[in-house]
Amino acid sequence: MGADRTGSSTVCRVSAGGGKGRPRHTPAWTETLHALCARWGLDARAEGVLRGLLELLASDPAAPTAVREPERAVFLHVADSLAGLPFVLEESGPAVDIGSGAGLPGLVLAAARPELALDLVEATGGKCRFIERATSSLGLANVRAVWARAEDWAREEGAGRYGLALARAVASLPTLAEYGAPLLREGGRLICWKGAAELAEEEAGARAAAALGLRGAGAERAAPFPGGDERRLHVFEKVAPTPSRFPRRAGMAAKRPLG
Repeated sequence: MGADRTGSSTVCRVSAGGGKGRPRHTPAWTETLHALCARWGLDARAEGVLRGLLELLASDPAAPTAVREPERAVFLHVADSLAGLPFVLEESGPAVDIGSGAGLPGLVLAAARPELALDLVEATGGKCRFIERATSSLGLANVRAVWARAEDWAREEGAGRYGLALARAVASLPTLAEYGAPLLREGGRLICWKGAAELAEEEAGARAAAALGLRGAGAERAAPFPGGDERRLHVFEKVAPTPSRFPRRAGMAAKRPLG
């Protein structure tokens, strides 16, 4: 894979409107979105869903993000999320988005891969409710919003369930490794969106991974949007069972990270 490659579920079928032609006069961000979709080989349906997501982030007063304007969100949310699409294309599912927040990257990748089941795990009730509203209004039948902490979900239905775990949350690599490992089946992969990580963090992440049954598989450079040259997608593979003492109780992975 080249580094430069470009609560409960809700089922609601809504026309995305992407296939009826483009208006003569459109905002500049819609042209940016169209170019992004062309870059990644996404069809008109997916483009329509992503446009709906950007409009929802801008219009919903409860959208849990500081970046709401489509002119910025198309880069910082959609383009950044699509950097993980090559991994999603290789997975048969199911997949999990850990600490999904406003539903990113999960909603974007669900639009791009509608046949892949994705669970979006979010601990904050208001954010989870936004994900449910977005899932319904966008017609993403392959998405389930899960209101839970990652550690608690890994003790329940999520234990060893997933072939792919996505983590775009703001946390250190050791913490993300501890969130992800108990959710993965053996052979699964954890993908962590990070900026330019310090060497000390990468080394700590590798030590934590070894204790959790993971193995580091490198960090792929991604340049999904202007100014994003320092973005890295850190990849961990699950090569052994995660010891039964994990996950630790909620909050410990962040307060006292391994490594």
